[in-house]
Amino acid sequence: MTQNIYDHEDFFQGYSQLNRSIHGLDGAPEWAALQSLLPDMKGIEVLDLGCGFGWFCRWAKEHGAISVLGIDVSAKMLARAKDETKDPQISYLRADLETIELERERYDLVYSSLAFHYIENIERLLKQAYDSLKAGGRLVCSIEHPIYTASQGAGWIPHPNGFRTWPVDHYQFEGPRTTNWLAEGVIKQHRTIGTYLNLLIRVGFTITHVEDWGPADEQLAVHPEWEEESHRPMFLLISATR
Repeated sequence: MTQNIYDHEDFFQGYSQLNRSIHGLDGAPEWAALQSLLPDMKGIEVLDLGCGFGWFCRWAKEHGAISVLGIDVSAKMLARAKDETKDPQISYLRADLETIELERERYDLVYSSLAFHYIENIERLLKQAYDSLKAGGRLVCSIEHPIYTASQGAGWIPHPNGFRTWPVDHYQFEGPRTTNWLAEGVIKQHRTIGTYLNLLIRVGFTITHVEDWGPADEQLAVHPEWEEESHRPMFLLISATR
């Protein structure tokens, strides 16, 4: 079963204070790049894996989707999502993405933001996502970048030449990484870029875009504090089609 860290009170309270939790999609620095990978929402059916507070579910419906299903393991996240959603064409389901069985050939778009790196059996979930798409349907997802997740002591460290650098030790050693992000003992799964891409190919996807996300110049003009994200990618963005 997926570690349901989002229902731990300390973690949930901390997560609720993040910009992306307060300001939604506009508070996520990678959103503009991720949005550019999305198809036209008009008339499509959408599945959001790891929907959290439901920000993307509501955005998709507001931009023309005819139905949206958001799935998450966290009762606390879904309670807020339901409270903030008034549209009957948006529904939410509490389920574990490790074991979920998705309806076959139902959706035009499967979307997932920063959820796949929590999943141990990611190949099974990718196959479920593939099978749930109609022919020509699209998967668009963001993942914590393998350069970001690799180190067993992740964090900026001083370089002898006077600047800060990010460690990339243990990159080839895939498996769980335990961090103390917002709470003690948060478990994420590290995989190489090659593993992610080859798993997508193995289950049948055609990869159409891969991006090591970094802030654009216009973003840095508004958010100079994002400058450090230019020195190591925090997010990996992928688009693929069935």
